[in-house]
Amino acid sequence: MKKKIIIITTGGTIAMKQNSPFGVVPNDEFTAGLLSFEQLKDLATIDVHEYANIPSPYMTPEKMLELAKFVDSEIERYDGAVITHGTDTLEETAYFLNLNLKTEKPVVFTAAMRSSSELGLDGPRNIVGAVRAAACEESKGKGVLVVMDDAINSARDVVKTDSGRTDSFFTPLYGLLGTIDPDKITYYRKALFHEKIQTDTIEPNIDLIKCVSGMDSRFLDTAIRQNTRAIVLEAFGRGNIPPAIIPAVRRAIAAGILVVVVSRTYTGRVLPEYGYEGGGLFLQKLGVILGSDLKGPKMRLRLMLLFGKYKEPQIVRDYLEKNT
Repeated sequence: MKKKIIIITTGGTIAMKQNSPFGVVPNDEFTAGLLSFEQLKDLATIDVHEYANIPSPYMTPEKMLELAKFVDSEIERYDGAVITHGTDTLEETAYFLNLNLKTEKPVVFTAAMRSSSELGLDGPRNIVGAVRAAACEESKGKGVLVVMDDAINSARDVVKTDSGRTDSFFTPLYGLLGTIDPDKITYYRKALFHEKIQTDTIEPNIDLIKCVSGMDSRFLDTAIRQNTRAIVLEAFGRGNIPPAIIPAVRRAIAAGILVVVVSRTYTGRVLPEYGYEGGGLFLQKLGVILGSDLKGPKMRLRLMLLFGKYKEPQIVRDYLEKNT
């Protein structure tokens, strides 16, 4: 018996085409095209719902929360869901839903690096692969998945690594979960992180600041003045920051603002290793939370959900210290 899959479209390059002289822009043909896509008919019983048709830089955490609620309400009637999305913020939306969704049914994100006007367009193949993954029994309980270029990755760990290549999405340190071949889907490993933060509200006032050599405290001071609830610092290496911003970090902590340090490197954890002023050990003693291997944009979303659920900084701190 065929599985029943819903394809939820949100826009992005996969739904765009060249419109001279305006460049590549959204168009209204994508959803109708999916309904007549011959290659999908033998894979599953398909319903298509156009949720949005926006470039992915227009995606916001508020829209992500609305999308998560929609998926949970709709997927009751289906065996799985495929979400088409723009690549610029796909890893963020996929991770947000990975944390917030109630369902354990397969939810698979896919996209395209090339519009439908370009040679070698990758969208149709990615959609077919995503539907196959969503209809696969082994995809259940693995969290939100990202399917691009015949590879299956975990939403928690996948990153967009290149601005234009069709193989841009992969997991640099831990590797892919599985592959999609013409004859079957093969899973090679399990994603061991299965964190859920289920809440109907988020706290949008969370800031992400990237450390660079010689920086001063202007960005942290602005965040403090704006009464941010938490600051994510993308630090150097194992979690080390420039000395000039240490006074601002102290001011933030004194004001009751959570400061979470992650690494700006592509892989690896932050650790309480270096004891000099600004080093990870020094920061931990100040009261900074070390964010393990999660990267800055995803830690920001995690904190939005945590503050939305628990409200109080001390409860969020306790949660992070037990679950990071």
